Amino acid sequence: MGRFFGTDGVRGVANQDLTPELAFQLGRVGAYVLAQKKGQAAGNGRLLVGRDTRVSGEMLEAALVAGITSTGVQVELLGVLPTPGVAYLTRKLKAEAGVMISASHNPVGDNGIKFFDENGYKLDDDLEAEIESFLTAEERGNEIPRPVGLAVGRVLPQTAVAEEYAKFLVATAGRSFAGVTVVLDCAFGATYQIAPKVFAELGAKVIALHAEDDGSRINVRCGSTHPGLLQEEVVRRGAQIGFAYDGDGDRVIAVDEKGELVDGDQIMGICGFQLLADGRLPHQTIAVTVYSNLGLLEAFREAGGDVVVTENGDRKVLAAMLEKGLALGGEQSGHIIFLEHNSTGDGILTSLQLMNAFLRSGQPVSELKKKVRKFPQVLRNVPVTRKNEWKKNERIHEVIDRLQEGLGEKGRIFVRASGTEPLIRVMVEGPDEQEIRKIVDEIAKVIAEELA
Repeated sequence: MGRFFGTDGVRGVANQDLTPELAFQLGRVGAYVLAQKKGQAAGNGRLLVGRDTRVSGEMLEAALVAGITSTGVQVELLGVLPTPGVAYLTRKLKAEAGVMISASHNPVGDNGIKFFDENGYKLDDDLEAEIESFLTAEERGNEIPRPVGLAVGRVLPQTAVAEEYAKFLVATAGRSFAGVTVVLDCAFGATYQIAPKVFAELGAKVIALHAEDDGSRINVRCGSTHPGLLQEEVVRRGAQIGFAYDGDGDRVIAVDEKGELVDGDQIMGICGFQLLADGRLPHQTIAVTVYSNLGLLEAFREAGGDVVVTENGDRKVLAAMLEKGLALGGEQSGHIIFLEHNSTGDGILTSLQLMNAFLRSGQPVSELKKKVRKFPQVLRNVPVTRKNEWKKNERIHEVIDRLQEGLGEKGRIFVRASGTEPLIRVMVEGPDEQEIRKIVDEIAKVIAEELA
């Protein structure tokens, strides 16, 4: 990670860390660097810009667009749209790049800016480093042209193209959902219109929760990070399944007919088993991160498939998928990539693929998810003020090494700094939940003492 870019674009408290001034510079530099990458002459090209419903989104959009158009590049405004919709349309409409303004599952006050290249992929480390070099070296700004008169970039609203994304999603389903009752928690975020629309067009009876354009409540006690109300509603309404999205719609958590959660590992397992049975899973392999449950790895290998394990982060998963020619990969959080269909994690798309597997099986989701036998796993987020110091802290490493030695091969410990928040994440997995909770408590206590 660089000074500005974290694990998923540039994020921070809007108007404090992520200021309009920074958004303007990101627009200028991003437009210039990405147009050059595609071989465009300076001042040519088109960038698509979308956002979620956050209150700060319009402010940052205005600044970002001013920066982009100051280089002569045209902006096409997509309005409120899920992140994967921006990625899809960037590729579909052959734009030089796409930009999404969102902080995903983060709190209301946060926001972020992330870029997609012309193929709808998040930028690689080299491109982010190139953009950062302009932001940190003032003299490099002179390389970026400032056209005048008719050469200044124009701004064109393109909200109608959201229909293209909706049609694409409907086409991936491949079957009717008639007779199925689905509860959708849209988290007051970017999926608030499109998710209910897509499921309704496919014939499902849709019960939509938090499906309003209200950025003041985005992710507040709702969505994929707070699915409690969704669990209650699925049972109360007698629904067969429910889905909870995050603020920008790139991840999803499901709920079975009993009101129990179905996390990203279980979703990948259910969909992966179906693709494996259909002979549609390249190399019979899926990609997951180190945070995926050991039970998924064990179950998938027992079914005759294989699993590639990557470092944390959807970019690491995608890199492994592209390198090895895989079609399915993702994270336990519900950020899942179906590379046959889209270039990034897509919550609505993932919902549709899980619906397909569920309806084809003829079994309730509560039965399907049992095929992934989950090991107890405890994750703790430890608030800190100096997260970047943890790797050099001897006391923290001493306690981790000692406790990992005690676990042996029957369990594992992962510790990392959050890429977007002032947190150290501690995850411990093993066969005895009481034991691993004690291990998490001990590690978290030391981290808090050393870094708080």
